[in-house]
Amino acid sequence: MFDSKLPNLGISIFSQMSGLANKFSAINLSQGFPEFDTPEYLKAQLSQYVTQGVNQYSPSSGVSKLQQQIAALVQRKYKTQIDGTSQVTITSGATEALFVAIQTIVRAGDDVIVFDPAYDSYQPAIELAGGKSVHVALAAPDYAINWQTVNQAITANTRAIIINTPHNPSGKVLKQQDINELKKLVSAHNLYVISDEVYEHITFDQQPHLSALRDEELLAKSFVISSFGKTFHSTGWKMGYCIAPTDLCEEFRKIHQYVTFSSFTPAQHALADMLEQHAEHIDQLSEFYQQKRDVLSNALQDSRFSILPSEGTYFLLLDYSDVSDLNDVEFCQWLVEQAGVAAIPLSVFYQQPNNDKVIRLCFAKNDQTLIEAARILCQL
Repeated sequence: MFDSKLPNLGISIFSQMSGLANKFSAINLSQGFPEFDTPEYLKAQLSQYVTQGVNQYSPSSGVSKLQQQIAALVQRKYKTQIDGTSQVTITSGATEALFVAIQTIVRAGDDVIVFDPAYDSYQPAIELAGGKSVHVALAAPDYAINWQTVNQAITANTRAIIINTPHNPSGKVLKQQDINELKKLVSAHNLYVISDEVYEHITFDQQPHLSALRDEELLAKSFVISSFGKTFHSTGWKMGYCIAPTDLCEEFRKIHQYVTFSSFTPAQHALADMLEQHAEHIDQLSEFYQQKRDVLSNALQDSRFSILPSEGTYFLLLDYSDVSDLNDVEFCQWLVEQAGVAAIPLSVFYQQPNNDKVIRLCFAKNDQTLIEAARILCQL
């Protein structure tokens, strides 16, 4: 019998629910991908570079002009100056960047603080590095971090903290007080930070995104992970990047070169052009997705679901306590099979499943899709 390195892992809940959505011809609000297409300019540039023969390996750290455009974006958005050449590494999606960052700093016997509900790639990457994920659970409905609890979870073995803001799946955005408390712990215990910021350009109601890139002290100990897939509706391209101080970036690249070596070359050139010529796309993202959040929220006002606040990302949480007594996994299975709407149960994002009756919906969909899904949900 084969001795698995990850014996407790099976098919992800995202694949399971999308499979059920296809099987039952349901409206798929489960997996987090946009229903609408990548910007026309970006597609045209990609096609142009492919046609021109820009199809071979790029430098392992990334195409220089893309690194420089990312540095310019960081300066414009966060008023922080970074060196694109020595601090930006282009990766094959944010998940690769997260994996490599974790492998870079986590050693056998190290602990890493993870906040539940957590993106499901964190724990396997930590375990493959020989470390242990220490889970701090956040509770509905506000999913606020109790920093005293975090402090109590830190031991002599604690190596790093993974933060995610805006937070998937809760839609929570970290506030300045959270950043202040994080900095205290990083300084007091000499910790590293992996800051998952893939939804950085999607915050609502005028709330700022408090990137680790904004703070010189925090950035000195951080790997900041970003996603072009989320920003440009191109999740299938699997393009992301990591920003880190030069010393950490050098170590990151040692591992990155043996994971993917380099990422999709023509896409890197196209993305550089997009950042240079159409930066307004990024500036409009928050308004674009806030409108979609509000379309879905407003359409659900007459339902029996309780709508939890969404401060960022393209996800909305619903409490279904008044709809069903089923646990959230069973309810999502029932929902896709009997009602024709696919959602994600929140308990799968926890190490210790709780009894919260909360599900996640993705609103990165066309308005008519959201309205039809809400019509069905309002009948329950």
